Amino acid sequence: MITVLFIMMVLTACANGTDKENLEATKKDTPKKTEHKYQFTGESEHWEAVYSYKETQLWGKENGQITYSSKDNYVLTLKYKGALEELSSMKKLEYSYETTASSGNKTEDYPDPPSEKSFKTSGGSENGAPVGKGEVIKVNVKWADNDESFELRNKEK
Repeated sequence: MITVLFIMMVLTACANGTDKENLEATKKDTPKKTEHKYQFTGESEHWEAVYSYKETQLWGKENGQITYSSKDNYVLTLKYKGALEELSSMKKLEYSYETTASSGNKTEDYPDPPSEKSFKTSGGSENGAPVGKGEVIKVNVKWADNDESFELRNKEK
């Protein structure tokens, strides 16, 4: 019982406004679902990117215990700002991103020139650390003999 009280105190202390509402709902045995959707954008000299993020949180109560679970997913779309012909000599494209909660990278080999100038990677997780709406996402792109880094920001804070 002491452990449960301690966990509730910690959760309540760490909760923001929405999380406090979710905790209140669990006291009434009412499951509470919350969704967060953010879109981070940014660009460099040759590239622009959009990181679309969605998280779903579910607060509930089971056998007198507060339960919490979350699922999230993202899509990172990277687009070359120049003409497709400028990528004709590209043999490899490497790009990566980094949030405070996660990071990822992708490498694509091109034995033939790419047929598009837009590239995507996506993923998701369960019960992981969420991406915050005010976060700054770092992106790095390497292609041919070039390397550019830039930041993505959520315009709707």
